[in-house]
Amino acid sequence: MSILLENVKIEKSWKEALKDEFLSPYFENLKENLIISKKSATVFPPSNLIFNAFNLTPFDKVKVVILGQDPYHGDNQAMGLSFSVPKGVKIPPSLINIYKEIYDDLGIIEPNSGDLTYWAKQGVLLLNASLSVEKGKPNSHKDFGWHLFSDAVIKKISDEKNGVVFLLWGNFAKNKANLIDQNKHFILTAPHPSPLARGGFFGCKHFSKTNEILKKLGKSPIDWDLNNFI
Repeated sequence: MSILLENVKIEKSWKEALKDEFLSPYFENLKENLIISKKSATVFPPSNLIFNAFNLTPFDKVKVVILGQDPYHGDNQAMGLSFSVPKGVKIPPSLINIYKEIYDDLGIIEPNSGDLTYWAKQGVLLLNASLSVEKGKPNSHKDFGWHLFSDAVIKKISDEKNGVVFLLWGNFAKNKANLIDQNKHFILTAPHPSPLARGGFFGCKHFSKTNEILKKLGKSPIDWDLNNFI
């Protein structure tokens, strides 16, 4: 059964920008893969949060992109935003390191919540390369077709917008740089914030650097202080 565009539950500017993707054969297969997976396993995030990053950050509002690999695979963690977990959920190690870098960079006290919705609402697209995952199995949906979709998202932003800051952390994210027109946009790279990267992320100062770029472009900077939201 073919996908009808009106049945895709996503913010309207993204629906228009990505309509060719939603109507493509690979997205039809992706939908079928998800349906089959849900019959035999628990899939994260919940269906209503799969496109959460897009619903919180409309296409015309995107100023910054932070790329993750795939959703958290533990109970109650994934919420459709890269690196983010809902309020009340234990803050994951990578996000703890992000908070440490923000403190060192900007002097912002680490919040007691891992919910990054406040950033998303300011124009930070918190995009995962895969938008779903099977419980307890990281990267389990990487071959569903999500990478084709997220690559198309990055390419669409690159082609149709100007002056977007892309934060690419770790080798997986860095490999997406070839999708981005560096004559129009800004790419900041660093090791992944995971503890497995042995602290290589620290000192990147990406948060102050991002705001310096946005200010030079005449755009409002990001308020990285989640305490103002929580």
